[in-house]
Amino acid sequence: MSNFENHLAGQRSFFAKTITKSVTFRITHLKKLKTTIKNNEQAILNALKKDLNKSEFESYAAEVGFVLSEIDYTIKNLPKWVKPKKVRTPITHFYSTSTIHPEPYGVVLIMSPWNYPFQLTMVPLISAIAAGNTAVVKPSRFTPNVYEIIQRIISEIFNENYVKVIASDEISSEHLLDYKFDYIFFTGSTRVGKIVMGKAAEHLTPLTLELGGKSPCIVDRTANLKLAARQIIWGKTLNAGQTCVAPDYILVDEMVKDLLIDCMKKEIVSLWGENPNSNNEYVRIINEKHFNRLIGLMNNEAIVFGGKSDSSSLHIEPTILENVELNSPIMQEEIFGPILPVISFKVIDDAFQIILNRSKPLALYGFTTDKTIKKRIIQELSFGGGCINETLMHLATPYMPFGGIGDSGFGSCHGKFGFDTFTHYKSVLQKSNAFDIPLRYAPYKNKLSILKKLF
Repeated sequence: MSNFENHLAGQRSFFAKTITKSVTFRITHLKKLKTTIKNNEQAILNALKKDLNKSEFESYAAEVGFVLSEIDYTIKNLPKWVKPKKVRTPITHFYSTSTIHPEPYGVVLIMSPWNYPFQLTMVPLISAIAAGNTAVVKPSRFTPNVYEIIQRIISEIFNENYVKVIASDEISSEHLLDYKFDYIFFTGSTRVGKIVMGKAAEHLTPLTLELGGKSPCIVDRTANLKLAARQIIWGKTLNAGQTCVAPDYILVDEMVKDLLIDCMKKEIVSLWGENPNSNNEYVRIINEKHFNRLIGLMNNEAIVFGGKSDSSSLHIEPTILENVELNSPIMQEEIFGPILPVISFKVIDDAFQIILNRSKPLALYGFTTDKTIKKRIIQELSFGGGCINETLMHLATPYMPFGGIGDSGFGSCHGKFGFDTFTHYKSVLQKSNAFDIPLRYAPYKNKLSILKKLF
């Protein structure tokens, strides 16, 4: 038996003791997690700076603060979430009661990415703990400093039979998926997501896939262009565009295209200065491979603003492209960087058709003051989630589910929805022995007419 097989056996044994099913036990460990994160706050911010050049403000807002808020919301609501729910019982189940019991899956695997390495590891872990599971956590190898602080925090709080962090050199992700887990939560690319799903299918393991895709942004002629430009550029340049729900491309009414581009140019300078690559708060591209991929996507495209890069620091300026063809390479894959193609349309139906002809996106953003267009965006276009007259903020709430649809993934997280993801809802009917209806038993002669009256 390998070392990892021994560990999995240890986690299954620990789960079988039912310790993690105690609400007090779960809340106690969530409180410890919060305290330990706060005690290591500066170390986390430093790690994010080293790995991605994230500013302390951006790191706290999108990573540390986000996680602390998720813990607080979960602790507050968990006693209510774990209660069995009594539901109505049909008359055909006379003298019975029906209840739905939330129960954990067991040993779960959480595989997290590098773009928000702390938040996207901790948020699903919070939900897994809240639901009563044990967990194996596999952070990204591309953010080694964040991995180190995650390892330190988790090992300080949890017995490894409860929660264990897997080092990148301990076992590969692909080999890890050869083992049977009770649930898998994967955040990453669509390409790798297909591999994870294939491996999960071999064991019939349920899973959540948080993937990505080309999230469009529609701007019609009624939009507040200055405000739209500010929110689009903020959403696109946060984390240097390395955000799964970042606006991937803009579809704008040709009547206001030039005005929108002018406004976006001004917002780039306002946010990041005349030379963004020298701005110490501007995030860099994660590694040379992704840097070169992004540079390649700009080849033969019309750059109307930005475009400068620094291979030594792995920075790429916020870049606006126009006159982009729908069949160009940059429109065939998720950009995942600070490059923003702008495509104009004559009528709104053309924009809708472009979106409908593509895979369902993880996010969609619409900028308009036209009530009819707002309604059409919501009713006619399918996407994981999104905003009207805003970007990104739909995921920064525990009151709505966050997740994809189709090629952008399935399943959801945040708040109660994260708890539900890691929970099996077990239906239980309890029957009294005081009375038993003989109708259902054979022989069935002359009983059909009575049965029809019950349905």
